[in-house]
Amino acid sequence: MGRKNGAVLVSEPVAEEVHNSPELESEKKKKKKKKNKDKHQNETSPKRKLNELDLENGTESNKKKKKHHKSNENVEETDADGNRDETATGGLVVVTGKNAGDAKYAAVKTFGDSELPENVLECCKGFERPSPIQSRAWPFLLDGRDLIGIAATGSGKTLAFGIPAVMHVLRNRKSKAPKGRNPLCLMLSPTRELAQQISDVMCDAGRSCGVESICLYGGTSKGPQISSLKSGIDIVIGTPGRIQDLIEMGVCRLKEVSFVVLDEADRMLDMGFEQIVRSILGQTCSVRQMVMFSATWPLPVHHLAQEFMDPNPIKVVVGSEDLAANHDVMQIVEVLDDRSRDKRLVALLEKYHQSQRNRVLVFVLYKWETSRVEKMLQEGGWKVVSIHGDKAQHDRTKALSLFKKGSCPLMIATDVAARGLDIPDVEVVINYSFPLTTEDYVHRIGRTGRAGKKGVAHTFFTQQNKGLAGELVNVLREAGQNVPDALLKFGTHVKKKESKLYGAHFKEIPVDAPKSQKITFDNSDDED
Repeated sequence: MGRKNGAVLVSEPVAEEVHNSPELESEKKKKKKKKNKDKHQNETSPKRKLNELDLENGTESNKKKKKHHKSNENVEETDADGNRDETATGGLVVVTGKNAGDAKYAAVKTFGDSELPENVLECCKGFERPSPIQSRAWPFLLDGRDLIGIAATGSGKTLAFGIPAVMHVLRNRKSKAPKGRNPLCLMLSPTRELAQQISDVMCDAGRSCGVESICLYGGTSKGPQISSLKSGIDIVIGTPGRIQDLIEMGVCRLKEVSFVVLDEADRMLDMGFEQIVRSILGQTCSVRQMVMFSATWPLPVHHLAQEFMDPNPIKVVVGSEDLAANHDVMQIVEVLDDRSRDKRLVALLEKYHQSQRNRVLVFVLYKWETSRVEKMLQEGGWKVVSIHGDKAQHDRTKALSLFKKGSCPLMIATDVAARGLDIPDVEVVINYSFPLTTEDYVHRIGRTGRAGKKGVAHTFFTQQNKGLAGELVNVLREAGQNVPDALLKFGTHVKKKESKLYGAHFKEIPVDAPKSQKITFDNSDDED
C-alpha cells in the first residue's frame, strides 16, 4: 500500500532538523577518516572474519524466525473494484483467493468444528482430526466456492472433496427414491485404478447417509454399469473415455450435475483427454461448483480452469508448489550401465526383499519392459505380479489386489501406479527405469513413506537419462539426500520448461491471472 504525500506512520520516529556548525563538520570528517583507517586494518583479520560469520549466522537465524512468524499472518490486498484478495497462511498450508481470510472460512481443526451431520462424518471415525487439506478446503467447498487444490497424494484429498460432494447431494437431492435419479456430482480421474480408489472412498462415505456412487471405466463390460445408471445414482466417478461412451449411448445423463471434481487434472490433460473433458463438462449443468486438484499448473490446465471455473477461485496449497520429494523417503541414486540393471535389480531384491513378505514396488518405463522384467524375475524364483496399460482390467485389478493384501508383495508397474494409488506399507520403491520427467520420479517415490512412515527409494540412472540430472540433483538437495559424484558428472544444468505450443519462450501463468477479453475495432471501411 502506498503512503499518501505528507503522511507519516505513527510507528516511524521523525528526526528533528539540526543545523551543523563548521566545527562539528570538521570533527565529523576526522572521525570518518579514523573509522575508514580502522576498517582497512581489520579487513583481513581472522577474528574479524569470525565475528562477521557469527553475525551472518545470527542474521540468517533472525530472518528465519521472522519468516516463521510471518507464516501465521494474513496478508490482504484490495483491487480497484474493492474486492479483497487474501492470503491465509498456516504452517505448510497457503490459501489464496477472494475473501479467503474471512472468519467463516477459518480452518476446521476438529471434526466437531465442521458442524457436519454425524452420519456424514461416520467415514472419518478412524482419524483423530481433519488433515490439512480437509481442514482448509471444507469451509470453502461447503459454502459453494470453486476451489483449486495442490496437494500430494496421501494427504486426504479424496475426502477433502468427497465430504462436500456428499453434503451437496443431501442438500440438492429432490427425491430419495432411487429409481430414475440422475447424478448430481461428477468426479473425473485419469486412470482406472485411481477412479476405483476414489469410488471405494465415496461408497464408504455415502453408505451411512444413503448417497449412491458408481465407478465407470473401460476394460470391463458396460452392462452392469448401464444397469446401475438406469436404477438411479447420486455420484458418478470414472475415466473420461468410458463416461463419454456412455453419454453418447444416452444412458449417462449429466444435465443435473452441479458439483464437478477433476482429480490429477494435469495428468488427465497430459494423457490427451482435454477435448473429451471439455465435451463432458459441456454436458453438465451451466451453474455448477468446480473443484480441480493438480500437482502442477501448466497452460492447458489454466485455460480449462479459466473456461469452466469462477473468475475468483480459492487456491489451497499444501506444502509447496515447487517440485519436492517426500522427506520421509531415503533416496538412493545409483549411476550404472544399462546392461547391468537386471543383475543389480536381483541383488537389491535379495537385500530389500529377503523375507519376501514386505511390499516392494518396481517401476519400469515401458509396457514391454514390464513383461520382460516380470518373466526374468519369475524364472529366478521370485513371486511377482505386474500392471500396465495393455493388461486386461480384470488382470490389473487382480494383480493390484494381490499386492495390497500382501499375497504377492512384489509388483512391477509402469507409471499407471505412480499417481494417486494408496497402497499401504510399501517399504521400498525401485526405479528400474528412470521416468521421462522428474515430476513422475517424485510421484513414483511417493508410493512409500506414506502416513508418517519411513521408506526407501532406490533409483537406477543411466547415460540416457543425463538430460534430467540437474533436476534430480535439485530434488535430492532439497530433501537433504546424498548426491553421488557420478550423477554430478552429468552436470547440474536444468533445462527450461517448455510449452507444447510455445516452446521454451513462454511465461508460466498464475492461477489468479485475469481472464482474457475480446477486443473489437470499428470497421474503417464503413467510414465516409
